[in-house]
Amino acid sequence: MEEDFEFENPEERKISVDRYEEMLRNEDQYFFDSKAFEGIIDYYAEKNDPVKALQVTEFAISQHPFDITFLLKQAQLFSTIQQYQNALAALDKAELLEASEGDIFLIRGGILGSIGQFDNALEQLFKALPLLDNKDEVYFHIAMIFQAQMNYDKAIIYLKKALELNMDYQEALYELAYCYDVLDRQEESISFYKKYIDSDPYSYYAWYNLGNSYHKISQFEEALDAYDYAILIKEDFSSAYFNKGNALVNLDRYQEALDVYKQTFEYEQPSADTYCAIGECYEKLEQMEEARNYYKKAVKLDAELADAWFGIGVTLDFEERYFESLHFYKKALELEDTNPDYWFAIADARYKLQQIDLAEEAYKKVVALNPTDIDAWLDYSSILFEQSKIEEAINVISDAITQNPNAAELYYRVVAYLFANGQYNEALNFLELGLATDPDKHHILFDYLPQLQGNQIITEIVKKYTKPKD
Repeated sequence: MEEDFEFENPEERKISVDRYEEMLRNEDQYFFDSKAFEGIIDYYAEKNDPVKALQVTEFAISQHPFDITFLLKQAQLFSTIQQYQNALAALDKAELLEASEGDIFLIRGGILGSIGQFDNALEQLFKALPLLDNKDEVYFHIAMIFQAQMNYDKAIIYLKKALELNMDYQEALYELAYCYDVLDRQEESISFYKKYIDSDPYSYYAWYNLGNSYHKISQFEEALDAYDYAILIKEDFSSAYFNKGNALVNLDRYQEALDVYKQTFEYEQPSADTYCAIGECYEKLEQMEEARNYYKKAVKLDAELADAWFGIGVTLDFEERYFESLHFYKKALELEDTNPDYWFAIADARYKLQQIDLAEEAYKKVVALNPTDIDAWLDYSSILFEQSKIEEAINVISDAITQNPNAAELYYRVVAYLFANGQYNEALNFLELGLATDPDKHHILFDYLPQLQGNQIITEIVKKYTKPKD
């Protein structure tokens, strides 16, 4: 009915969309050329309206039955709304029309991967490989299938192939870092990104990933240098600022970290995580009112951020407002009830409030969740000892030693309990075990029970292990 319409720019696309919607209102049939139909489909897809976009594909297919472009778009749209069988049926029709079209196999491979048919997905993707020019994209999809199968070694191979063809493929760089992280192969990751940077020194994303790899093996100074290069190349790279702040925190450089975290606000809207990180810096600097202010900003943005609720509790605890702190610790615990740090804080607050039975229960939860927390075992047993539950205190420390046989602190503490309980021979046996494990920590025994410094047998045994070496 109407003349052909060439889609060339957004204004023309809008005209096509208006004509299409007019056609629907008039219940008429207008003719659109292929480019116009593509523009209309993309318009609705970008508006996140796949149902309308699919409706356009039907019109397009009816007017251009031999143009497989619309069958491919239809398959992608059906996949978007998880109608995978319809998507595969559209691809089958496209293959009948043009069996050598690589995009058919690429899209089919992605769909089969989405429904867990990984072997079939790989078969389709390898068919696509010789048929397409954008082989980097095919290699990336192959890598994602291997990643879904948790075959991270194979995923790394194909991610590297993608990057060999397209050094600017940021998604591939990101996924490669993820695979190295899962495999805990940070040294290999560092080596790869260094070589990559030698070839492309202006890749801010490579510098960023190099920084993350250094960070994960606690080489924070090296991480800082890498983040600084990423920021130098891309001044508005907010993620690099945030991670640089994290590295500074790990180096106890809290004031510098504060300044860096706040720089992110120049390039993105403040997030709950950033507010929380700033709050922690102020907390470490013992500026509790400022810390609490930022923690409150964090929970205002994200009421599900447990660490921020916990942080508010920490600031109140510092000010000896234990009852109030307990309220916020509980808020954090409601969100993460298996976090041992939260249980530890609750145990400590209850102890300070003389809620001894509840403190005991909380400490029991801490050591169950994190049996390697030496301080929790010591505090738990100490509460029992203070209540003259000496046998229970000994049993708790015995359990702790079973879980942590190399922790000398536990041996010295059980020595104190055994002496207090009159079990002298056992106490001396554990004293020797503690001295054999770490003689430099023997002062822990005397810190806890100073009166034992006057025990000649103990002092003689200690001297035997701590005398200066020739």
